[in-house]
Amino acid sequence: MNKPVRLAILGSGNGTNAQQISEYFAGRTDVEVACIIYNKRDAYIAERARRLGIESRYFGRADFYENHAVADYLCAKEVDWVILAGFLWLVPQELLSAYPGRIINIHPALLPKYGGRGMYGHHVHEAVVAAHETESGITIHIVDEHYDRGTTLFQARCSVTPDDTPDTLAAKIHLLEKEHFPRVIDETIKAWRG
Repeated sequence: MNKPVRLAILGSGNGTNAQQISEYFAGRTDVEVACIIYNKRDAYIAERARRLGIESRYFGRADFYENHAVADYLCAKEVDWVILAGFLWLVPQELLSAYPGRIINIHPALLPKYGGRGMYGHHVHEAVVAAHETESGITIHIVDEHYDRGTTLFQARCSVTPDDTPDTLAAKIHLLEKEHFPRVIDETIKAWRG
């Protein structure tokens, strides 16, 4: 049998998506989460990785943008795909070149609306509610050199009612992330493998 496709998950915060992805692929022989990388020392994602029994490592800004430490680590771990799960930095060109078309991100809005620098997490939900939008959702996309601009793989929608707050909208978005993100990663990898 072919060796499993190895995933690296990059995160900056709580790690709920990282945990859901890891649990989705747990026990599979064709895909495995090889490591979880985080860029905030106190990010709870590290604790989730520990509980899941997945190797995790902290890397600072210089490791991403100057000294090649992240790229070297991913190469050493024989990573095939990189998954951004709440990772807030722009992916450096070195990683884009190493993983062309093989870095996936999830954004908590229907891109191209409410994307770009500074538009993440609660900032997105606040903007959507303030604009009196009637729907929001998630966009799963391939990462390129711009924030939230790569090729869209999948979108799912939810309604935004006049009673919604950023918190209630965030809860709706989390449900969509849980339902769709691991599955879309799986389908994308299967298509890549042929």
